[in-house]
Amino acid sequence: MGRGRAELRSRCAGGLRKLTCSLGPLAPCSLLFIAGCKPVGPNYNRPGYNAPPAYKETGAMSVMPPPNPPGGQWQPANPSDGMLKGNWWKIYQDPQLNRLEARIATNNVQLKQALETYLAARDQVSAARANLYPTFSAGPSATREQYSQNEPLWQKGAPTTYTDLTIAGQASWEPDFWGRVRRAVEQTRETAQADAADAAGVDLTLHAEMATDYFALRGLDSQIKLLTATVADLERQLELTQRRFAGGVATAVDVAQARTQLETVRAQLVDVGVARAQFEHAVGTIANYNLPDFSIPPSPLDMALPKVPLGVPSQLLERRPDIAAAERLTAAANAQIGIAISAFYPNITLGGSGGFESTRIGTWIQGPSSMWTLGAQATELLFDAGQRHALTDAARHSYEAQADGYRNTVFQAFDDVEDQLAALRVLEQEAQVEQRAVDAAHHSFDLSNMRYKGGVTSYLEVLTAEQTLLQDEVTAINIESRQFAASVSLVRALGGGWDVTQMP
Repeated sequence: MGRGRAELRSRCAGGLRKLTCSLGPLAPCSLLFIAGCKPVGPNYNRPGYNAPPAYKETGAMSVMPPPNPPGGQWQPANPSDGMLKGNWWKIYQDPQLNRLEARIATNNVQLKQALETYLAARDQVSAARANLYPTFSAGPSATREQYSQNEPLWQKGAPTTYTDLTIAGQASWEPDFWGRVRRAVEQTRETAQADAADAAGVDLTLHAEMATDYFALRGLDSQIKLLTATVADLERQLELTQRRFAGGVATAVDVAQARTQLETVRAQLVDVGVARAQFEHAVGTIANYNLPDFSIPPSPLDMALPKVPLGVPSQLLERRPDIAAAERLTAAANAQIGIAISAFYPNITLGGSGGFESTRIGTWIQGPSSMWTLGAQATELLFDAGQRHALTDAARHSYEAQADGYRNTVFQAFDDVEDQLAALRVLEQEAQVEQRAVDAAHHSFDLSNMRYKGGVTSYLEVLTAEQTLLQDEVTAINIESRQFAASVSLVRALGGGWDVTQMP
């Protein structure tokens, strides 16, 4: 307690001199006293984290690295014209995707839940701030009472009944000398900002999930288009094989193989339709459509992959909602330390009441009926078996845990970005190699088909070449779909178009 009192004297040296006021103006003097006192507990400083000077993975053509500034030194995180904007999905230039994404803000129930959570936390800030001010109450009362004639000290002939009419107001105020309320306001404010960042994170996740599911659906449309064309080609192949069998050129085995291949691809086409329906339902659910009335017309994924502006690594600390939320929770944990320390200081309460009291209505509101009281009370807890020390230590440990959680969130964010950058780079290389494989499979199929029609080889060679071609073409479509998914994941890893300036 000696150290606490020394801290109190250093914090409030100017304020103590102002307490030499009379009891009447005590509240204004207390305000001056509070103004001279800083809240107890440590002031918040953001936990340190040194961002790397550049990302390791920047080799994909679909990534737009930032220009090197003069002198070769990256600047601190700032909103930049080269960064993603709010409606980041517009970089894909897909009107149908834009319409679906626009519905999330107004129709998605999960996002509304996150926003309501933030609004509730914001109201908690107002509730905590109200404790900085006095409370007032007022009201009239009227009673008719009768004394017992057998009570002690009753005098014979004295009246036993009387009327008491009162109209009075009361005021009570616990000045925030030590900053407990200010630290509580600080804590609720940081928590509300963390909830706002969480809501932004939900918003980003929903928009990213919408884009991912939409592009997966369009990738399946590309497969459906390919499989439909393959079925048509296999139907012609079966018809040709049947004519050759009727002419004695082909065998029954050739016909059976042709029919088997046709039915196999038809089954694949049906299976892709099942997956497409699932993604269509997912898109409709995120956009909050009535699923029985919702459908997306077939649209193969035949668009170019846009470039995603990358920005510098230091900007990631300002552009990820999860990082902002973790940092705000760290600030809230720091404020809790001050709240715990304030329990070592006395509770001081100022109070007063005033009004009119009379036994008759005619003299109720008159000068002689006036009454008032003013008072102050200070209470210091002398012994609590170490509870306050334990709560203070717990608050300090909670702060350190939140600080480490913040650093871990930052670490994971950089890992997330590097993963998506690597995925785009590797998938770009894989797409180029796979396209060469598709071209070679086309050439092989054409040669085998010509050889079969010329009677040089059996239908098994054609069948093998066509299976290889179909497999390579499906793989190429899957790689393209994965590229779009990685592109959306990179946007999400970069925080979309959000930054901390949007946090209330």
